[in-house]
Amino acid sequence: MAISGTTFTNWAGTERCTPARIVRARTIPEVQEAVRRAAADGLPVKAAGSGHSFTAAAMTDGVLVDISGLDRVLDIDRERRLVRVEAGIAIHALADALASHGLAFENLGDIDRQSIAGAIATGTHGTGGTLGNISSQVVGAELVDGRGELVALDGVDDPDGLRAARVSLGALGIVVAVTLRCVPAYVLRGVDTTAPLEEVLESVDQRVADHRHFELYAFPHAPRALTRTNDVVDEPAAPPGRLEQWLRQGLLETYTLKAFCGAGKRVPRAIPRLNRAVTRLAGTSVRTDRSDRIFSSPRDVRFVEMEYALPRAATVPALREILATIDRRGFAVNFPIEVRFVAGDDALLSPARGRETGYLAVHMYRGMPWEPYFRAVEAIANEHGGRPHWGKRHFQTAATLAPRYPEFERFAAVRARLDPDGRFANAYTDQVLGPARPVGSTAAAVAR
Repeated sequence: MAISGTTFTNWAGTERCTPARIVRARTIPEVQEAVRRAAADGLPVKAAGSGHSFTAAAMTDGVLVDISGLDRVLDIDRERRLVRVEAGIAIHALADALASHGLAFENLGDIDRQSIAGAIATGTHGTGGTLGNISSQVVGAELVDGRGELVALDGVDDPDGLRAARVSLGALGIVVAVTLRCVPAYVLRGVDTTAPLEEVLESVDQRVADHRHFELYAFPHAPRALTRTNDVVDEPAAPPGRLEQWLRQGLLETYTLKAFCGAGKRVPRAIPRLNRAVTRLAGTSVRTDRSDRIFSSPRDVRFVEMEYALPRAATVPALREILATIDRRGFAVNFPIEVRFVAGDDALLSPARGRETGYLAVHMYRGMPWEPYFRAVEAIANEHGGRPHWGKRHFQTAATLAPRYPEFERFAAVRARLDPDGRFANAYTDQVLGPARPVGSTAAAVAR
């Protein structure tokens, strides 16, 4: 994220806006005051954390509230394994705080620079067939609603409100604090290696069952896949030294990737050979470290991304169709297709709501044409009942999304209750959720 003067730009550099004013809030009352002033001035409001969304979810020409200053740990209950934090805290900072108290996240994605609120709002996830996404770990949330009031949501007094807030796209209000369920700290052994792609695809279900965390990377035009497994071990963490870490993450994962991507951008016809070279050079690496350090990877190479959540059984067939489409239509794709797996959950708008899920993520190096490729992938995902990741590129609308979410109307009712004037609406929420509805509409009748 970058805020320069009055301009806000997301991490990928693909979305930007010029709000009427930017409020850098450091306390909850400052957030409340920002919303009340915006209401008095008739301006819409959006919140931004680290700006890692590829969509226009945080864009506004009204008031942008930067919550990155809301970064305190408010309470850690080791006995009950609960942590209450302000919503702007970055995931890596929260992971450090938890580790100092012998606790950890149950599961994480591979980027730890996001604010916890942003990761929750978009349904950010890691991988693990028996584990949910990050928002499934939320047991309570506090938000500032459309009138500037502080509202507490929990599973006892307002279960619909909490299930809506777990994946909310920022449409309910500004989340200012969350309470998360944690687990005792643990050490993971991470193994990255390669294997024949067909062998991996034929054994996906077994690999998901055999490992706490399993994911694969399928490079177009390459016969071998990269696989990553992370499993709990009863061993001390053995973090790499600075040189080893730079060689692996800096040299190999950043500079080498950037060099290959740059070469493919300059000479697209060379991409098939480059992709095959990457899988030949990858080799095997083994790491043993604190769980959050194993999960996270640097993201210094800029790209554009789309990701779809599919019923787990559809994941491999859809991947095969995508790879065949790349070959048939001649798309120049120099990023791998990332495949991950999560358990279902009950958040109203979670892409994994109510079903075991496989995620397919496609990327394009920044500056290369991505829309034709992404539209082709989306067409395949549509055929398999796919739901888009809310923080990544897609072309869906409320009309196409509502049938895919059995509780879409229930979410709309909670939205009408918490933001009756549509204070937190923008072009993106209008596109994917429809305009905010007043309390008393058909949707509101099913609230709570």
